[in-house]
Order: sequence, then C-alpha cells, then structure tokens
Amino acid sequence: MKLLFSLIALLITLTACQNTISTLSQETDQRVIWPEGRKIAVSLSYDDALNSQLDKALPALDKHKLKASFYVLANSEVMNARMQEWKAAAQNGHELGNHSVYHPCRASLPDREWVPPHHDLDKYTVAQMLEELNTANTFLKALDGKTQRTYTIPCGDLLVGGKEYLNQASELFVAVKGQRVAEGFSVLWDPVDVSGEQLIEYIRNVPESVSLINILFHGIGGDYLSVSTQAHSQLLEFLAKNQETYYVDTYINIMQYAKDQERSLVNYR
Repeated sequence: MKLLFSLIALLITLTACQNTISTLSQETDQRVIWPEGRKIAVSLSYDDALNSQLDKALPALDKHKLKASFYVLANSEVMNARMQEWKAAAQNGHELGNHSVYHPCRASLPDREWVPPHHDLDKYTVAQMLEELNTANTFLKALDGKTQRTYTIPCGDLLVGGKEYLNQASELFVAVKGQRVAEGFSVLWDPVDVSGEQLIEYIRNVPESVSLINILFHGIGGDYLSVSTQAHSQLLEFLAKNQETYYVDTYINIMQYAKDQERSLVNYR
C-alpha cells in the first residue's frame, strides 16, 4: 500500500512539473526580452519570389541595413531567371524561406479559380505535400548552403486533402510563420494598397503584450497584391530610425532567439 501511495505521489509530482514547464513556455513566449532590450520584434517578409522584390524591396532594405525574409518558390520563373540575385540576397544576410515548390492551394475555397487542378491541395495527399516541402528545402540548401529553414504556408491553407499536415512537417522547419506559437505572442498582417502612414500606425498600435509583428508583403510597387514603393520606403525609414524600440531581423533569427531564450529560462528555473 505504501508503494502504491508513493507511485501516486510521484505521478502527481511529475505531472505538476510538466504543467509548470508548459505554462512557463507559454509565458516566456509572450514576454521575450529582445536584443539590447528592444520592445518588440518585427519580421518583414516577402512571398512568391517576385521581380519587384528584387528590384525595389531589396535595395530599400539594404539602404536602411534591415534584414528580411523572402519566401520563394522553387519553380518560379523569376527564381529561374534571376537565381544569382537571390543567392546574393542570402549572402547579404537575408533569409530564403520555404514557400513550397508549386504554391499549391485549395481550389474549393472562394475566389480560387486561378488554382490549376494539378496544384489543388484538395487533391493532394499529405505524403505528396511533405515530399514537395522536402524538395523545396533541398533546392534552397543548394542556393544558400543552409540546413535550417522556416516556412510560410501557401494561401494560409492548413488542410491537404482534408487532413492537417503541419504536425508531420514540424521536423522540416525551425518555425512556421504565424503558427505554433503561444496565443498573443505574435500578430500577422498582409497589407495591400495601403499608405506608409497606415503601415506605421499598425506597428505603433500593436498591443504591448505582443512580442512579434509579422508584416507579409507580396509585390512592392508592382506585380500583385502590392504596396507602393513609397509606402514601403516610409515603413523602412520609420523602423530604421527607431531601432532602439524595434528589433528587425529575419524570421529565422527572431524565432531562434526566442526559442533559445525560452530554453535558457526553463533551464534556469
């Protein structure tokens, strides 16, 4: 009987420890202390490997010495035609992230007439999607030599053939944009046709409890789902002038920093 009570007590203690670590993990996620005591992190990212990103976004980022993440497509015509420029961007400290090979999306959702049948996620299998993501990682490694990667989900679609797939893809990525973080840790906005003032006001008005702001762009002064070159430049100038407040870096650097700090705090406790 004493042995039984001892085992029960041990199980209760282990459960309490697990709950403490889980709770601490969530609390740590929501109050990360960023480098040099900066208030909040900002991840600027650009999807789909577009010409305007190379022509307008990259020069503006480099002018202000800000690093960003580019979620590129392995089969993109722009990637094929301007591969050396994407390589140069990576060599200059920008991140090349995984956005799949073919940008598959669910054709069954509203306004998805543009999705070709062979890239329809409703007809994919989970195994097929995982293979595509692995292929994209291999392609990116050939470009920048890196083995760690982050991912932005095409169209934000979480289901493949009606099944969730991110759990099985978790080993492929350090982090997935806007996913797998504690509630309230981050916000994400994909602005289209907004002014520089609107972009800046969004940054300024994010609640103090938020640790990370994700701004997800497509075209800059061209292509599609675009923001004007002027609006984009105004945002970058604001962030560059307020670096004591905003920690602007690639998404992979931001998430690795947050995870390293969380592990340090858990081990410290």
